[in-house]
Amino acid sequence: MTTINDVTDETFSSEVLDAPGVVLVDFWAPWCRPCTQVEPVLNELAAELEGRVRVVKVNTDDNPLVTQRFGITSVPTLMIVAGGEVVSQLIGARPKAAIREALTSHVAA
Repeated sequence: MTTINDVTDETFSSEVLDAPGVVLVDFWAPWCRPCTQVEPVLNELAAELEGRVRVVKVNTDDNPLVTQRFGITSVPTLMIVAGGEVVSQLIGARPKAAIREALTSHVAA
């Protein structure tokens, strides 16, 4: 089973920006109901795209520095990072197909 790791203010650069390949970052908060709706979808995508996409989570309440650095004002926000650069961002709960489509152009087949 694929694990979605928690990333913090301290580990964000090494776990996301310096990571090879594509990273899908889920900015979420424990009080956010739409965030809980997106979670099972992200678990499915993490399993389906294992080896091609790494999925991580950032609790915005516990990690204000990285949240502020990337201008996250709404949760859930899904950020796609490739080669250390933010290449796409989805704000709000999205269906699996929309998230997969956003990842498609950045992931090798």
